[in-house]
Amino acid sequence: METTSTNENCTTGRTKLLALWTTLWVTSLAVVVFGNLYLWSGNNTITTILLIINLLIGVGMIIAYIKHLKILDELQRKIHLEAMGLALGIALILGISYSTMDVTNLINFDAEISHLVIVIGLSYFAGVVIGQFRYR
Repeated sequence: METTSTNENCTTGRTKLLALWTTLWVTSLAVVVFGNLYLWSGNNTITTILLIINLLIGVGMIIAYIKHLKILDELQRKIHLEAMGLALGIALILGISYSTMDVTNLINFDAEISHLVIVIGLSYFAGVVIGQFRYR
């Protein structure tokens, strides 16, 4: 009984830590992009330094995610692994098709990486939700 409570506390703590790293990464990315646009436009030194900081925070986020996965039980790990596989497959197939549509001028706008990131996030989320229902 106490072991379950300890595991839940550990999982909650790791989830909060992952949320913190994710928030820091997104915030630092926003600072790089919008700061370059509105605050120090044209100063590549500031942008480069902040981009390096963003990359380092991203590494921290990845490490936090790996640690988060390690404390999950086997079923949760399986659900997340399948969701990552789904997201990777969708990103690969749609990303290449999307890029090909841009290169061959089938679309009237540039293929932006942000569109692919949104697709990856949504497909990962959908994979987790589907897995939760499948293994309920």
